[in-house]
Amino acid sequence: MTMTDPYNADQDQAGTPMPGRRVDPASTMQTFRSFSATQRTQRMARAGLALFFVLLALYTVRGFLPSLIWGCIFAIASWPLYVRARTRWHSRAHRTLLPVVFTLAIALIFLGPLALFGLEAGREAESVLRLLNDARHSGIPLPPWVSHLPYGRQTVEAWWNDHLKNPADVSALLGSMNIGQSMKVTQQLGSQVLHRVLLFTFAILTLFFLLKDGDSVIRQSLNVSRRAFGKRGERIALQIIASVHGSVSGLVLVGIGEGMLMGLAYLVAGAPHPFLFGVITAIAAMIPFCALIAISAVALMLVINTGAVLTAIAIILFGIAVILLADHLVRPALIGGSTQLPFLWVLTGILGGAESWNLLGLFVGPAIMAVLHMLWLNWSRARY
Repeated sequence: MTMTDPYNADQDQAGTPMPGRRVDPASTMQTFRSFSATQRTQRMARAGLALFFVLLALYTVRGFLPSLIWGCIFAIASWPLYVRARTRWHSRAHRTLLPVVFTLAIALIFLGPLALFGLEAGREAESVLRLLNDARHSGIPLPPWVSHLPYGRQTVEAWWNDHLKNPADVSALLGSMNIGQSMKVTQQLGSQVLHRVLLFTFAILTLFFLLKDGDSVIRQSLNVSRRAFGKRGERIALQIIASVHGSVSGLVLVGIGEGMLMGLAYLVAGAPHPFLFGVITAIAAMIPFCALIAISAVALMLVINTGAVLTAIAIILFGIAVILLADHLVRPALIGGSTQLPFLWVLTGILGGAESWNLLGLFVGPAIMAVLHMLWLNWSRARY
């Protein structure tokens, strides 16, 4: 059975031209153009509606977007190891158990140092309160490290005797502090801590579901990328993934290595709480050149507690050597080597990302610069 052409009015219902009537090509073309315009309008309307709902969804979850991005970063970083573990222990029961194990392991990597830091901070706070109570009754005695200062010793002694040695002066100084403002700051700090805990919990939940349904998410993402951008979109996605892997290796692993070396140096030098300050140094070392702040603080505490000026200088010099080795050789090789990214692009992505996106920018910044570098190479390639 033949079908009638809706664009040819000179056909009968059987699909054959009616005798005695001539086909008008102009009318047929006009009808076809009208139909194409209607389809184009419908496609634009569907695209506009989809864009509206995408923007509406992003606005709805805007407060949790950092958590979603962190969950994706955790999943990308741990996916190769997770795939190897899943291949080795292949079982139906492990489809849920293995993602739970990996999720808890990654959560403990962050919660362990934070718990240790909280315990040490609580102990130090108790010591500070005891010190302040003693200072109200007997003043603050001149510390022994002042006598070991090479310069300005007399000036420091005179200022200390005038402002901190007398109990009345210490009580006046403590009394001048605004207790109400301190309580307000404490409440704001508590609310911020609670908010950060909620965001971290959501990031960990995102990680679990990405690991559990990773194969399906990867397949769907590839289909969307190929449909929207073709093969070039897939290359951009692979470049982002490689950049995230390089950033995790170059920032996190190198930072942990710096913290371990400096923690051992703190232990040998006799610095207070060497393990705790080693963890703090490792966290600070994830941002280029920021480990020097933690190292300088430890050196200062070493001078205050023991008066060992030469040992403190040795700690600073050793720390500078470790930082220069890590930030100029190891870190660029790990981050730039995975994406063929020059050192200047790596450093710009890390520092610019940290300034624009805070801690999240340490991983987002290099990924953006890696994609930009790939586009630059494609556009700047000579074509004859």
